[in-house]
Amino acid sequence: MAERDASDDEEITIASDLVVTKYKTAAEIANNVMATLIKECVVGASVRALCQKGDSIILADTGKVFKKDKDMKKGISFPTCVSVNQCLCCFSPLASDADVTLADGDIVKIELGSHIDGFIAQIGHTVVVGASAENKVTGRKADALQACHLAAEVAHRLLKPGGSDDDVATSVQKVAEAFECKPIEGTQSFLMERDEICGEKSIVLNRGEAAAAVRKAADKCEFAMNEVYCVDIAVTTGDGKTRATDTRTTVHRRTNDQYNLKMKASRAFFSEVEKKFGSMPFSLSGCEDETKARLGVVECVKHGLLEPYHVLYDKEGEFCAHFRFTLMLTSHGVDRITKSFYDPESVQSEKKVEDADLKALLATSTSLKSQKKKKKKAVADAAAAQ
Repeated sequence: MAERDASDDEEITIASDLVVTKYKTAAEIANNVMATLIKECVVGASVRALCQKGDSIILADTGKVFKKDKDMKKGISFPTCVSVNQCLCCFSPLASDADVTLADGDIVKIELGSHIDGFIAQIGHTVVVGASAENKVTGRKADALQACHLAAEVAHRLLKPGGSDDDVATSVQKVAEAFECKPIEGTQSFLMERDEICGEKSIVLNRGEAAAAVRKAADKCEFAMNEVYCVDIAVTTGDGKTRATDTRTTVHRRTNDQYNLKMKASRAFFSEVEKKFGSMPFSLSGCEDETKARLGVVECVKHGLLEPYHVLYDKEGEFCAHFRFTLMLTSHGVDRITKSFYDPESVQSEKKVEDADLKALLATSTSLKSQKKKKKKAVADAAAAQ
């Protein structure tokens, strides 16, 4: 994906109706792909096949929209990853890697993203194989799912103009504690901009004691109108710490660092990355030659040209859940453009949120129509008070 002309003065925020349309088109595609993959998370399903199917549908569907603009870049903004049980994220096996086959009761975390003209929509969902209203998820597995779902709902309501990352992180922590769970340490939600999946603002859940102790005021962020966020919520029944293993890292993202690569294979691989993926995260499986990609990526990562998205694991015997969604902070209200597929009828936790403030927050509506009415009433009340 070629770099955009720096002189392009086109409106690139959601104050523009066209930009909103591009975001929502990308979101609709991501939602549809997620719906398809959830249905296919059945006993005997291949994780590799699910990842391949997700990516192929994103490429096919983004190719069907805005066809008149031949130069418009469209496609995958985050490769399809399917992580099972203790595996938390970023698992997208190559053809040469060992596959994983889904079994009854497996906790499956799906993450993916699409983009239209650099405007990104991301989504993530956790599903339990075989779960239904008649076959509910129970025990600690249910605690993790319900905690993660309600934490995501709380984040949705707090991430609004004038709010701060502290508001979100503190409330997510309280929700997790109600289910005797913890947010996964270091999980980040980011401001997204055109062609940029990780903007300057971020929300960090569970920074860890050492990081929290030295946090500066400059690290804090306040949300503003016309911003778009990818909200990432991950919760575990364990200690909140992730662990790396020898599982191959296949997902990477180009950085802005510069280095003159020495190996011919590395130069050819990096050239393909720049042209094909630009600044978007990608899986090595998306490259023309997997063997050459595996060879070339080593030097690129070593010298900082690519940032690896390592496959992370929870502690053995614990349960983790992960939800991800895209929020637009519009003048009409906060609009969640990638859907929640959570089915509360299939999850039965014995625990619940008792905090009065959190219960009141969760009881508020997130519909744009309701937000518009509330805004109009506030304006009317202010006028009447004058």
